[in-house]
Amino acid sequence: MYGRPEGGTFSVVACDEDRKYWGVAVATKPTSVGAVVPWAQWRVGAVATQAETNYFYGPRALELLRRGRSADEVVRRLTQSDPKRARRQLGIVDARGRSAAWTGAECRDWAGHVSGEGVSCQGNLLANERVVPAMVRAFERTRGALSRRLFAALVAGEHAGGDRRGMESAAIVVVHREKWFDPAWSDRWVDLRVDQHARPVTELGRILRREEAATRRFLAARGRR
Repeated sequence: MYGRPEGGTFSVVACDEDRKYWGVAVATKPTSVGAVVPWAQWRVGAVATQAETNYFYGPRALELLRRGRSADEVVRRLTQSDPKRARRQLGIVDARGRSAAWTGAECRDWAGHVSGEGVSCQGNLLANERVVPAMVRAFERTRGALSRRLFAALVAGEHAGGDRRGMESAAIVVVHREKWFDPAWSDRWVDLRVDQHARPVTELGRILRREEAATRRFLAARGRR
């Protein structure tokens, strides 16, 4: 089950502020990564909590973001009050596209993060130091829907080495709402998980493509984009 102390995860949190999408993509060795690492809320932000994961970083970060706190301030508040912050890793993008991240000094090598405009990539227990920068480059170079850009970053991280123990679990979450949505509908535009799979990132991509095709049919049937 995900949450074992050895950690080992690479993730990307990002937003498309113009079109109002926020999301997270993540892959790791332990199972059920989608149940723990990715958090997002429409017009609020996106969060990845990993390494020796503090599950409560997710809901607490979103609450602070809802109050208008910046990504940088949220990272600072969460880590300063956590006695185990040296073992945590955290990435956040807020409602305005500002990003921030934290990699504790005791996260296992290779561990680190790179944050840019509207995106933060982070990882720990990685095969090498090229994984995270490769993810950022892939995200920035890819065009199209946020889900595709997130997935491109995940693929780049895998190709650069990914989790040094291998990968069996992956997930992607994207939140979005349209004005015409029923108020009762969730903001989960995409919410996909793969567990205990020999090639979880590849499988996630296969499911994502099917989901995108279904979404296009759904929108076309309603005369939308």
